[in-house]
Amino acid sequence: MQTKTADDRVIMGIDPGTNIMGYAFIGVNGNRAHLIAMGVIDLRKCKDTYMKLGEVFSRVQGLISSFLPDELAIEAPFFGKNVQSMLKLGRAQGVAIAAAISRQVPIHEYAPLKIKMAITGNGAASKEQVADMLRRMLNISNEDMPHFMDATDALGAAFCHFLQRKNPIADKKYSSWADFAAKNPGKVK
Repeated sequence: MQTKTADDRVIMGIDPGTNIMGYAFIGVNGNRAHLIAMGVIDLRKCKDTYMKLGEVFSRVQGLISSFLPDELAIEAPFFGKNVQSMLKLGRAQGVAIAAAISRQVPIHEYAPLKIKMAITGNGAASKEQVADMLRRMLNISNEDMPHFMDATDALGAAFCHFLQRKNPIADKKYSSWADFAAKNPGKVK
């Protein structure tokens, strides 16, 4: 068994949902990431809305207890046309966040566009394109790829966070290339 160093951490990713909620865990060793686990929480059999939310809370807490993540990356709800769907999705996301807060896990939220851009370089990439890129970057066999895209969406959130943390410049905000050059003279020739 490897001993954990200061650079080692586990990132949990969540793709919130009220019927199918995706989750994934990646291990980070220095500048390398690897898949630990991914799957879904299937809530389709639970008909009561509030019982679903309770199930989300307890299952997310259970996953946190099992995998002990250092951070949570969660996909932000996208703005759709159906207000009721957005409300339900927001509740599921809030409950998952509350479960992480209850276990003192720091939370980072990423818009779907940012996740797609970080992984494929294309904000309009399809779920299939994102899943295939993750499969290749993390050396996941076709047989080990999940049936539900919700799991790979969660993996995308976790991997996006890994990429953001790997590049500390990504956290800094610059208004232009000139602003970047002025604030980073050692990086510009």
